[in-house]
Amino acid sequence: MTRDWLTVHEGSGPLVIGLPHTGTEIPDVLMARFRSPWLARKDADWWVDRLYDFAVDLGATLVRTAVSRSVIDVNRDPSGVSLYPGMTTTGLCPVETFDGEPLYRAGEAPDAAEIAERRATWFDPYHAQLKAQIDRLRARGPVVLYDAHSIRSVVPRLFAGELPQFNIGDNDGTTCAPELTQAVEAACAISGSSLIVNGRFKGGWTTRHYGRPHLGVHAIQMELADRGYMGDPASPLSPDNWPSPYEPERAEAMRRNLHRVLTACIAFAESQT
Repeated sequence: MTRDWLTVHEGSGPLVIGLPHTGTEIPDVLMARFRSPWLARKDADWWVDRLYDFAVDLGATLVRTAVSRSVIDVNRDPSGVSLYPGMTTTGLCPVETFDGEPLYRAGEAPDAAEIAERRATWFDPYHAQLKAQIDRLRARGPVVLYDAHSIRSVVPRLFAGELPQFNIGDNDGTTCAPELTQAVEAACAISGSSLIVNGRFKGGWTTRHYGRPHLGVHAIQMELADRGYMGDPASPLSPDNWPSPYEPERAEAMRRNLHRVLTACIAFAESQT
């Protein structure tokens, strides 16, 4: 199913993959209000939909929004409550980039009424489809929801130093069975790359909202440091060096790693029946 900005590929396996931040589309009516198109797209999870395109061959279901997270972030709590209290983060309709740059021209940021409208237009339909796919597969047995993300390796405003390559989040063991987290961690460890569980990224709203392991829905988030499939940019960032291009040869090793990860997710779900 494709609806302009929302794409759903229905698979038969017990795995749903959410792609909430790969979109770069911005409605024309909003574009002039942003300080620049580049800033409005800067924090996309670049190329992640391409990185995981092999998942359809595993029988996975994919749900993707093409709308930029700067318009609305479908992985944030719609109530506005921070997912990481006391830490820098962005909101449902961000007003600044990860680096703290204002996104909107003076006086052009959305007010509460507009945020509610954007939620009804994009957030609610995305999650309606995500829920529908989870429910469809849950009727057959346990299901894994895998929320796929990436971010630059170095973002000083959000975290210190260089981010590990694999950042696995289950919100401190609450969104999935420990066996799933252990299986994903073991699959990542084979790569020899750095990894962490419940570090800076413990899982966003999607993982926390849907993860109900006692009901057979196991949700886990994977935040990749994007150096695994593209070049990290030199500082400072500019339209000339960001986003870096997708590098197929570099990405191939990452895709093999992620194939192991998704296969482990499917094997876990099937073992629960």
